[in-house]
Amino acid sequence: MAKQPTLESDRLLLRPFRTTDAERVQLLAGDRAVADTALNIPHPFEDGMAEKWISNHRDWFERGEQVVFAVTLKQPGDGRGLLVGAIGLRINREDQRAELGYWIGRPYWGQGYCTEAVRALMDFGFRDLDLNRIEANHFSRNPASGRVMQKAGMTHEGRLRQYAKKWGLFEDVELYSILREST
Repeated sequence: MAKQPTLESDRLLLRPFRTTDAERVQLLAGDRAVADTALNIPHPFEDGMAEKWISNHRDWFERGEQVVFAVTLKQPGDGRGLLVGAIGLRINREDQRAELGYWIGRPYWGQGYCTEAVRALMDFGFRDLDLNRIEANHFSRNPASGRVMQKAGMTHEGRLRQYAKKWGLFEDVELYSILREST
């Protein structure tokens, strides 16, 4: 597979992570409110975890398993290049589908960054990765994430009852998807 590209939308650049992003990842993803909304973000987010996670990205991409992007602001001035979150696809090549995952730092919630990043990544997935289906899920108690998926054109497929366990509690999960033919 070729080098991981940088994707551009109106306000964002989605670029490969750098090891220098680790401190910012730990700060944003380590926020309990952010970790609480995502199945795979630990809390506390301890020293070294971000570096280890980032160090896997290139291998995942080269093996065609996952692609992970840093969500950064494109605006001029002090905010240019500021990392505000992460977004990625876990790829199933055989079935030409991928699972979408994302998180945005709490100071950047409610500003449309997540929806914009999702749309850019879905474009990349269908166009460059030749995917047929992109799916995503969110905890039922986090309807804001569902609104992101809806705004990005995804269709609600159903609720998976007590599908995941987060911090010792079973969580219902809402499943969404979009097909290439829908875009």
